Amino acid sequence: MTTSERAPRLLTPAEADALIARHTLTLPEVSLPLSQCAGAVLREVVRAERDQPPFDRVTMDGIALDSAAIRAGTRRFRIEATQAAGDAPRALSSAHGCIEVMTGASLPEGCDCVVAVEQISVKDGIASLDERVEVQPWQNVHRRGTDARQGVQLLTPGTQLGSVEIALVAAAGMARIRVSNQPMLAVISTGNELVEPGEPVLPHQVRRSNAYAIAAALRLRGYSRVGLDHIRDEPAALKERLKFYLETHDVLVLSGGVSMGRLDLVPQTLAELGVRCVFHKIAQRPGKPLWFGVAPGGAAVFALPGNPVSTAICVSRYVLPALAAAQGHTPQQPPERIALGVPFTVGPALTFFLPVRVATDDRGTRAALPRPTHGSGDFISLAGTDGFIELPPGPKAYPSGFVARLYRW
Repeated sequence: MTTSERAPRLLTPAEADALIARHTLTLPEVSLPLSQCAGAVLREVVRAERDQPPFDRVTMDGIALDSAAIRAGTRRFRIEATQAAGDAPRALSSAHGCIEVMTGASLPEGCDCVVAVEQISVKDGIASLDERVEVQPWQNVHRRGTDARQGVQLLTPGTQLGSVEIALVAAAGMARIRVSNQPMLAVISTGNELVEPGEPVLPHQVRRSNAYAIAAALRLRGYSRVGLDHIRDEPAALKERLKFYLETHDVLVLSGGVSMGRLDLVPQTLAELGVRCVFHKIAQRPGKPLWFGVAPGGAAVFALPGNPVSTAICVSRYVLPALAAAQGHTPQQPPERIALGVPFTVGPALTFFLPVRVATDDRGTRAALPRPTHGSGDFISLAGTDGFIELPPGPKAYPSGFVARLYRW
């Protein structure tokens, strides 16, 4: 066989990552009410509206007083007033007086500390401190501006908004914020053998499960605009339906029809619709036949192998990271890595994706315990796994303790 007749070298997963990143468009930004932004990716800087805390804040129920009076020997204080959280700050009128305060209140003027209610006794409007109670300036007081000063940057573009981040935005006084628009996603299965759950199934048919798994993975990551469809292996129907989705959606995720069989019609149909193939096939197992392309209008197309283990792995390994990048998400943590809990041997000269369960011992040490499947059609074995690790090509035996990248489902 001559050099020109040899099969082209397959892409590595890292090379596929780079090509996907190069050809995936950044989604537009939208301005939304804060109540609709949970899980969204921030597209603007969030700054502190005021000092945080915006005043000297009381952190314990008790009495506020001037600590100098304690140092001068006073242990009995007349309660001059009561101040709750949200009340305008009162002013201490006498060094021998105190003001009853509640957690969250602004520290009254003339006071520099709070004595907890458990450390005082009250009788006839007089608060008394036991001789053993020690008092220091600014005890039980959260000083103004110790968390952040007005105008300081709290959040940067690319941050995914969880509950803590939403709280920061609200504290900054922003009722609306600019975030990445949710992509319109179409999850499409192909194949004549697939039958919907709940419908009668013949011995030679299989249930349509991949599309539901893909949609669930997307929705669990916060993607709500997910449409589902199934198209039979009929060229006219396939072309008509794919044309519609390419014109109306941002990303298409297809399952099935990308291998080398006579009825694997997806690549040819996409080509007829003007979708440019960026790559087809990656040097990996499972999921080698993965196809990726871009439509003239910018829609990204991931055509995944139809075997369910391949589908699940390709979604977590390629589709979800690509969607996060399209939203402008900047990860706050490095990729998750974990050590093998037992030795494992990779046979093929391909990057190997190994399903694992994450176990933690009594000392808190985590390890990846292999849960290999009986092939890329054995999705039953994935039950109880946490994800998969990416092992370099074989043939090679990897020892217990070998550290690999972990991808969670």
